[in-house]
Amino acid sequence: MTAVAPRPRRAARPVTDVVVRRLEQLVLAELEPGAELPSESALAGEFGASRLTVREAVKTMQARGLLEVHRGRRPTVAYPNARPVGDFFASVIRRDPHQLLDLLEVRRALEVHIAALAASHAGRGSLAAMQAALDAMRQDPDDLDAVQAADLDFHESLAAASGNRLLSYLIEAMEEPLRASRMHSLRGHLSRGGTVDDLVDQHARILDRVTARDAKGASAAMRDHLAQTARDLRAAFTTALPGNDTEDNP
Repeated sequence: MTAVAPRPRRAARPVTDVVVRRLEQLVLAELEPGAELPSESALAGEFGASRLTVREAVKTMQARGLLEVHRGRRPTVAYPNARPVGDFFASVIRRDPHQLLDLLEVRRALEVHIAALAASHAGRGSLAAMQAALDAMRQDPDDLDAVQAADLDFHESLAAASGNRLLSYLIEAMEEPLRASRMHSLRGHLSRGGTVDDLVDQHARILDRVTARDAKGASAAMRDHLAQTARDLRAAFTTALPGNDTEDNP
């Protein structure tokens, strides 16, 4: 009878990973945002690990945006934020600005739905914030930095109006890559003979449908706006890279 070879043992999980898991449970399920962690020595005793291992685990949790570390104080539980997501998108865009077209697909997946939700849930404050952003875009069309900042405010206010905090966090977290997107798309829009007034009108149509509580209309207006943004981005890349076929190689 042929002997059966014993199964190889699964490698033990590194101690730091185990402590990170325990800390994760503590932070996400037991402590409220803003609460301080127990002392380093108390955590070491509870987890059966060294203080150095606890310190490394805290650094890992800090890098993930789950803990905030301040000199002279114990680490505190961070308030919910999607900063790591935004950092990821920003790093991708910095390496290859053409990935802005992929980012636009992410925006389409999120913001078309956000517009529909906003049409159902937006309160007076949210509607006023979006109107203020439109007014700021109109105020000085030649100040492109101000126009882009107001554009960003409009989309963040729209996300807040959706009533879904997670969607709002995501849009806020992507502020840096979205700012880069707007810079390129505005340049492409102007190169195609468009004006800032055209962009304001696109946003005004979205707000009009949200105000009218027309979810389908708000989604359609956002979809049209992002389709225009895609054309503007492609124009920007064509201008920057003459002879490049942006349809096949964005």
